[in-house]
Amino acid sequence: MNSIEVKVPNVGVEGEVEVVEVCVSPGDEIEVDSSLIVLESDKATVEVPSPCAGKVESVSLTVGDKVSEGSLVLVMEPSEGNAQLEESASEEKSPGETPQSELVQVAVPDLGGSESVEVIEVLVEVGDALECDQAMIVLESDKATMEIPCSESGILQTLNIKVGDKVSKGDIIAELKVEGGSSAANANEEISKPSNENKPKPEHDTDAREETIVSEDDAPAVLPQISGSKVHAGPAVRKFAREHGVELSRVKGSGPRSRILKEDLRKYIKSQVQAAQSGNQGGLGLPEIALPDFSIFGEVEIQQMDKLQRLTAKNMQASWLTVPHVTQFDEADITDLEAFRKGHKAQAESRGVKLTPVAFIIKACAYALQQLPQFNVSLDIKNEKIVRKKYIHIGLAVDTPAGLVVPVIRNVDQKSLWDIAQECQSLAAKAKDRKLSPADMQGACFTISSLGGVGGTAFTPIVNTPEVAILGVSKAQMKPVWDGGEAFKPRLMLPLSLSYDHRAVNGADAARFTTLLSQVLGDLRELLL
Repeated sequence: MNSIEVKVPNVGVEGEVEVVEVCVSPGDEIEVDSSLIVLESDKATVEVPSPCAGKVESVSLTVGDKVSEGSLVLVMEPSEGNAQLEESASEEKSPGETPQSELVQVAVPDLGGSESVEVIEVLVEVGDALECDQAMIVLESDKATMEIPCSESGILQTLNIKVGDKVSKGDIIAELKVEGGSSAANANEEISKPSNENKPKPEHDTDAREETIVSEDDAPAVLPQISGSKVHAGPAVRKFAREHGVELSRVKGSGPRSRILKEDLRKYIKSQVQAAQSGNQGGLGLPEIALPDFSIFGEVEIQQMDKLQRLTAKNMQASWLTVPHVTQFDEADITDLEAFRKGHKAQAESRGVKLTPVAFIIKACAYALQQLPQFNVSLDIKNEKIVRKKYIHIGLAVDTPAGLVVPVIRNVDQKSLWDIAQECQSLAAKAKDRKLSPADMQGACFTISSLGGVGGTAFTPIVNTPEVAILGVSKAQMKPVWDGGEAFKPRLMLPLSLSYDHRAVNGADAARFTTLLSQVLGDLRELLL
């Protein structure tokens, strides 16, 4: 069997263009119309298809090369089906038997009065065997998107437009080689034979491939690369895929010859997002990050993560990936609160209780949750419902040598400051002694994370799902505050950072929440109203 050279055809682009992708390698078995290389100019991306089925012997181009019409792409050995086609074609071309062929121009039809309509997708390539009424390009005006069909069956010889071009009624977009006489249909049938005869048809292989390709409704978060598969996609689709970092070989096309359409890409991307949000996929839909060998840089010690560390890492990652976080910052003037607290220090000692600022913050949050019940909910996304809670249990993040734990104080709205302070003290002691039971850490409606005893001016705490908000408290600082009259006065200001789930809480309500907290902490009499 004689080898043939495949060269760059007329791709409708003047001058040299860059090779951005080489789709085949020496030794590959390819089909007719399989993509060989992808070229990219300033305005469009174009695939160069294989003229026949066969085996690639050598590839003459690499990514980054500049080519033009006539440049050698590769050398290949045609398959037997193509040899038979050549023999039959030579017989048909004998004197007296060869049907006449003609070039037919394809023009833009009436566009309903629209002028200079943009080409947003090119669905065909030079060398394609087209059927009558097969879509060739997609146009988009201000009001609609429309497909331009092929006027006759034939072989596409030239393509005069590319994505981004503007066209109007009567513009010539392509030329077709159409076989004359009554043999036109037979010619098209013969042209399609090698493609059908050379396609592998083992049922098991087809089923296996379909199992690994993304379907429209259900897609695994990370799919294996489909080795040896060739993708059919237009320039606009390839550009869209590059912009979104999608490997086209992982997407199932719904167009002719499994051509990938933009809608297929959108469904694939949507499926990836849903897979990550579900948390059912390995690594929540994210690829694992390979770590280097740190020992080459110096001495290291490897420790196994304990159960608490593993659970914390898993829950934090799930919350960060699934919850759209927003953080509202504010400050509360706690000058009077601190004076009140210190004034009751002796009484607290007699009760055996430490009356810390956290007890006041917990009480204030319970009041705010009563006034703004939209913060005391959980979202049931699967069933599209909101769970509104009629109780107020508040979790308090406690830093222990073993890690972060969140014991829960129940029915805070029904307890006094002394009760809350006593419970905070006992739960913190149990946490540090690792004596908290699972029941002690369940049922919270809202969480408080206080770093006031450590330092810092503000931070962005992560929502403890399925709650919809968490309050971060930083270290109070004495600041000069304008008294509204004629002077600045020193005031003890407490930084507040409210992170919330934007699916359940809007920004205005978050601002109302922190404003209400600031008012209550600034004047404890607000709790009596």
